[in-house]
Amino acid sequence: MSDASVAARALALLDLTDLAEDASEAGLGSLCARAVAAPGPVAAICIWPRFIRQARALLGDGPVRIATVVNFPQGGTAIAPVLRETEQALAEGADEIDLVLPWRAFLAGFLDSPRAMVGLAKSRCGDKRLKVILETGEYPDLTQVRAAAELAIAAGADFIKTSTGKTAHSASIPAARTMLQVIGATRRPVGLKPSGGIRSLSDAASYLALADAIMGPDWATPETFRFGASGLHQVLVDVIAGGAAGQANGPY
Repeated sequence: MSDASVAARALALLDLTDLAEDASEAGLGSLCARAVAAPGPVAAICIWPRFIRQARALLGDGPVRIATVVNFPQGGTAIAPVLRETEQALAEGADEIDLVLPWRAFLAGFLDSPRAMVGLAKSRCGDKRLKVILETGEYPDLTQVRAAAELAIAAGADFIKTSTGKTAHSASIPAARTMLQVIGATRRPVGLKPSGGIRSLSDAASYLALADAIMGPDWATPETFRFGASGLHQVLVDVIAGGAAGQANGPY
């Protein structure tokens, strides 16, 4: 497959993201314009909850979904406020919720709260997509990544996501492989979202190849696979246009 073909495939799976601390309404307008511009569209945008209403006004009922984050980025908010965040985001027009698992509690062996948060958030989401961020770069080993993936899926996650992009260590191939193995053993459809630190065509191609190898070459669609990234968009657009496969700047 040519670089341009890989880039086009990755572009259609992209959650174009702006979760910068200084994110603005002007920046959101630019993000939405990029999300639907040629050679797009991307699968979704991922934004702070305060921008959902504006994003819905800009994107309407077009093909680009609106994702937002709750319990983000630290994952330490109590369940009741997280559920209120989720309900408000959905009421304002979010299509997808990216929820940070209370991963510190999980790693400390307190499983009831993480399990309850995911299950209750999914009950609010209904047929809207719930992506659960495991924050795998902070885990001591892949055994814990596997256990967290199993917990999130059992509690109702529609997707499991590697990272917030706000820690020193984000997505990795070993963590994604482990998560895909758990997904492959699950008896219902569950998706994967590698996020954080995916900046080049080579990075994207590596994750797609992994998904193809474990789940089959036709598995990765916007319904089952997403990339969470910001600068990757321009890299992919440049490659599709015939440019060199460079690398994006920035943390996410």
